[in-house]
Order: sequence, then structure tokens, then C-alpha cells
Amino acid sequence: MNTPARPKTRRESPRRKLTPAAQDSVSGNNLLLSPQRFFNRELSWLAFNERVLGEARNVRHPILERVRFLSISASNWDEFYMVRVAGLMGQIEAGITTPSIDGLSPQEQITVILARATLLMQEQQACWRELREELKEKGMEVLAPEELAVAERKWLQNCFIEHIFPLLTPIAVDPATAFPFIPNLGFCLFLQLERPDGEGMYALIPIPKQVDRFIRLPGGRTIRFVLLEDTILLFLNYLYPSFKLLKGGSLRIIRDTVMEIDERAEDLVQTFETALKARRRGSVIRLSINADIDPGLRRIIVDELDVAQNNIFLREGILGLVDIKQLIVADRPDLLFIPFEARFPERVRDFNGDIFVAIRAKDFIVHHPYESFDVVAQFVNQAAHDPAVIAIKQTLYRTSSDSPIVTALIEAAEAGKQVTAVVELKARFDEEANIRWARELEEAGAHVVYGFVDKKIHAKLSLVVRREGGRLQSYAHFGTGNYHPVTARIYTDLSFFTDNENLCRDALQIFNYMTGYDPPQCLNRLAFAPKTLRAALMELIAEEIEHARSGRPATIWIKANALTDRDLIDGLYQASQAGVRVMAIVRGICALRPGVPGLSENISVKSIIGRFLEHSRIFVFGAGDPVPSEKARVFISSADWMGRNMNGRVELLVPIENPTVHQQVLNEIMVHCFEDTMQSWELLSDGQYRRVPVDDQGFSAHTYFMTNPSLSGRGSAVEREKGEEGGCNNPPL
Repeated sequence: MNTPARPKTRRESPRRKLTPAAQDSVSGNNLLLSPQRFFNRELSWLAFNERVLGEARNVRHPILERVRFLSISASNWDEFYMVRVAGLMGQIEAGITTPSIDGLSPQEQITVILARATLLMQEQQACWRELREELKEKGMEVLAPEELAVAERKWLQNCFIEHIFPLLTPIAVDPATAFPFIPNLGFCLFLQLERPDGEGMYALIPIPKQVDRFIRLPGGRTIRFVLLEDTILLFLNYLYPSFKLLKGGSLRIIRDTVMEIDERAEDLVQTFETALKARRRGSVIRLSINADIDPGLRRIIVDELDVAQNNIFLREGILGLVDIKQLIVADRPDLLFIPFEARFPERVRDFNGDIFVAIRAKDFIVHHPYESFDVVAQFVNQAAHDPAVIAIKQTLYRTSSDSPIVTALIEAAEAGKQVTAVVELKARFDEEANIRWARELEEAGAHVVYGFVDKKIHAKLSLVVRREGGRLQSYAHFGTGNYHPVTARIYTDLSFFTDNENLCRDALQIFNYMTGYDPPQCLNRLAFAPKTLRAALMELIAEEIEHARSGRPATIWIKANALTDRDLIDGLYQASQAGVRVMAIVRGICALRPGVPGLSENISVKSIIGRFLEHSRIFVFGAGDPVPSEKARVFISSADWMGRNMNGRVELLVPIENPTVHQQVLNEIMVHCFEDTMQSWELLSDGQYRRVPVDDQGFSAHTYFMTNPSLSGRGSAVEREKGEEGGCNNPPL
């Protein structure tokens, strides 16, 4: 394998704007002045969730993995409603009419979202019916109560008495009292009951989340489940022995989760705690009811919850499809993906597990989840227990409930090391966990900083300062994903370890900015949001335009989760018109319209949806090479190409200059992602996605990465392979 030469570094230069010729081409094309050059971000998100749903129908996947994809699709939809739809409804209520990037008002967006959402939910239920039948063929069933055998009914009765009945709280609904409060994502039975003497009443029974929605019956070769709500109705006489059931139905609600934060607050933690309590009582923005519910019961529910008509969804099938993930049982491994164990980087093992010695030997990058997140945890844990380490600085956006990173930081602080934790309180739905971690860190003696009220700290950065030979040596970890050991097993991300003096000095300045609020005036290698990131990317695009106009090859490769920033998209359109070949892998939302003659005919966009969630951000600029190679400018980043990442978050753009790491990111990761056919969808110019045709020779990037160790993580294994096989060749793009 030929090791590419280290790219030449260059002095910092003023950020250049797009060339005059490129600007002229913009004004000469009417489409470039129209909002129609963009796709609506909300509809693009719905298209993403349709692709996730498409994987639930992908017969190449094992059946329980298809169940998982359907559950993810349902969970995505819940979050979309809580965040995006709630935000649009808030704009409408406030009288805001500012159009979206594609020219639609908030009301127009809500109208098209609801129309498409109805079809999506119908497709989800249809998919569930198909999967349920296929599960039955595989020896797994969800039974109706009338299908139970006598012995099964007796067992279920005992289960109800011992494990369910003590958790139930039936609530009488009386016109003279307030309707019971139903929390966000609350699932309830609503019943009309009657005594033998004719006295009637209404009752609400909240379904407890502490019990599995799908109750597994014992014994037998077939795995059999019964729904919790069916079980409650079957033994309703334990709750209401004096009444009989006349009519009943189930309902599930979603509440507005948007939080209002007072930027003038003196105590940010207390402000967030107050806002979190208020969020729990947000207005009902979606009400799902089973389609066959009695109209009279439905009218009562709608009136009591004060739900607008267009936010009521009648569902045929089960409510809360997200819960079908409970059907994924470990004792049917034949219905799951073949288990995969992440590799620990051999480069670290070469140095007896001493990660600082490994970094001093050479920069390296770890490709998660194919390579273990344990190496990241070890980086912080070794620092916490190393007597030579005197300081650790760490950003925390999302992490697990039993985070080894936070545990190590607490131990380091208790050992007397200087520990600085930049904890982001605004990480949506992780606010409470982050408040808890922040308090534990403070109690241990760490310096805890909450960053900015008006900006999220989304950068993934860890810095360790170690006393070595009478001087201070820094080691940095730059990531594309969160310090979260659970998601690191299913998200594809990159962890870059370096002791490069320029990068470490830049990292220190970024930490000083996050804690001291004064942005650095000059960095050696990094670009950062909200100050220089967009300008740096625009300059890199402009350089490729200049290559194209000078007759040299010009290429831009992008791998991101979302692409919606107006300026960056327009920059890519201008690059396309100049002859730059732009290839993008955008997993989720994409507002760029590819393949339009005169606008974007040189741009292609694909999305990879598969076993792992594509999450890494990689940007490549060809620098005049026919196919990006040694000269290419390669970057990893914490940022997607979205306005919020460029303007409202602290983000990092990190150059990859070490030759081996450069080759790994470029030729190993990007090339194989572009070559993927098994999990790829192509974005068409009309906004539709088409699954890339697959034949018997189809290529899966995920399978490739699971079976091929990464280049920079192999250490001495590379030399062994050279001796045994004469090197390895990556397939051409």
C-alpha cells in the first residue's frame, strides 16, 4: 500500500468570497433566484422516515430487524411531532408568517405535512400487519384474548393480579371535576361503564409504562404475546366489579415539548428545571384514537383535551407502534442480524494499552461502531488515574445514564486534577440527565460550565494536559459523535486522537471560548462555528470553482446527516455550474435539489439507511486531483450543513493531515460509502428517493467495515499484512 505524502500546510489567508464569474452565473439563471431551488426541510425529513419504513419492508433483513426499523420509524415520527410540528404550530399561534427556505408559510407547511403524515401512518400500520403475519410464520404470535387457551388465560390472570393490578389507577371522569391529566406520550383506555341498575359512568385507565406493552406467555415452541391493554380489559372486573363495559377505546397523546428559556436568567440550571416542568404540561398537539371507537366517546375525549380537528388521527391497528420493539427477543437469534463485536484498535494494544504512548507514536482515527468506543472511555479513564496528568477538559452533549466518561471525570476531580466539564443543558430530551451529571461533577470538585444561553455547544472535544519531561504535553480527541457508549454501538462516527501541537493549542482556545465567552481571533488549523465555519467551507467551495474554471479537475465530497444551509447549498449550485463534480451522502434532511440542468446537473445525492445509523461528518475537497487522493483537503466535523450548526452552535471543523489517517478517511471510508448499493437511496430532482438497484453482486459498506479492520487503527498489523500479502488495494471509485 502506498502511503500518501503529508499534504502541504498553508498560512491562514483571508476568507475569499465566491468568484465574480460564479456570481454572474447565479444572476443569469432564474431558477437560482427562486425558492424552488430548495426542498422543504420538513417534507425532506418525512422522506427520510419513509426510507426508514422502507427498511422495515426490506426482505433482505431478518424479520425482527424489520420490526426494529418499524419501531424506529414510529419513534422518529413522535419526535418529529413533538419538535418540528410543535414549532410550526407555535409560529402560527404567534402570527409568524415568515416563509421556509422553499417559500412556504408555517400554515402551508402544516397543511402539506398533515396530508403526507396521514399516508405515512397508514403505511406504518399496513407494514405492521404484514410483519405480524410473517412473525406468525416464524413462530411468533400476538394473540387476541379470545385466542388464549384455558391454561394461558389462568396464567395471565395470575400475572395481572401480581404484576399489573397494583400499578393501575382507574380514574372516574366526572363532569363536575377536571379531566385527568395525561402526560406526553401517555397511553390510556377510555371506557363507558354501567351498573346493573342502569347508573353509568366514564373512566380513564392510564396504561403504566413500568410494565411491558407486550406480555410474553410461558412455554411452548411458539413465542406468544398478549397486549397489555387487552389484558386489562380482559380482567376489568378487578378494577370495576360493580360495572359492566358498554363501550371502550384507547387514546395516545403527544404534547408540545418546545421549551421557553429566559436568556436573562441568573441561575441557568434552575431555569431549565422550571422549563422542563412546564414542558411536561405542554398543550396536546396530536391525539391518536383507535378508529372503531364510539363517536360519543371520541367527542368527549376531543372536547376535554381541547384538540384541534386536524390534530386528531383515527388509527386502525395498535397505537404506539414504537412499543413493538419489545417483540425483539434474544432467544430467536435466527431472526436477528448476526452478532457483531466491535474491534479494539490494535494500534493501542501494540503499546500495552497505553493510549498516550500510542498517540505519541502517530495520530490515529477510530471508526465506530466497527471499532470499540472503549478506546474513547480509556482515553479519559487513563487520564483520570495517570499521576502525570494535571488537567482534563471535556464537552458533554449527550451521554448514557451510567457514563464511563463522567465517572472518570468525577474520579479525576476527586483525585485533585483540574477537571473542566462543559455540559450542554439544551441537548433536547437529555436536559434532566445532564443537570444530574453536572451536579455530581460539581460535588466532586470539577469546574462545570453550561456554555451559552443562545447557542448549543455541540462540539465533541476532549483535551488532556500531561506533565512530561519538565514540559506540558497536550493530547486531544476530536469526534463526530457524542460521548455516549450506547449509541456508539449503533451510530457510525469517527474519533480522532492527536498530540499535534497546533490542533491541541486550537482545542485549548476553543475551550477558553466555551468557558470565557471570548472567541479566539486566530486558530492554526481548526475552523469553528458560529464564527468561522461557514466562511471556511465557502472558501473551500470557491477554491474548487477556481480549479474547474482553470481547467483542472474539481471535486467535492460531502458526508453529513443533513444539508439545509441556504448559503452553502447556493455555493454548491455555483460549483456545479462551474463544472465541479459534487457527490454527497446525506442520511436525513436534504434541501438541495440535485440533477437539475443549468442548476445542479453535476451534483448527486444519496442516502444510506441500514444496520447502523450513519452519523459521521466528512468533507473532502479535491484540490485539483482527478480523483481526490494525496492532495485532497479532508476534514471531519461535529457539524451538519444546517443554519443552526453554522449560526447557533459551537461546532468544529478538523483537518485530517496525517497521511495514514487521511488515506483511511478518504479511500477507506468515503470511497466504500459511495460504492454502497445494498443500503443506498438516490435523491431525484423531484424530491423523491429511489432505492439503488441491487443485484447478486451488491456491495454493503456496513458489511465491509465490519469485516475489514481500519487502516490507522491496525498498528503493527499493517506491516504483517504487507509481508504476507504484499499490501492491500482499495477498489477504485
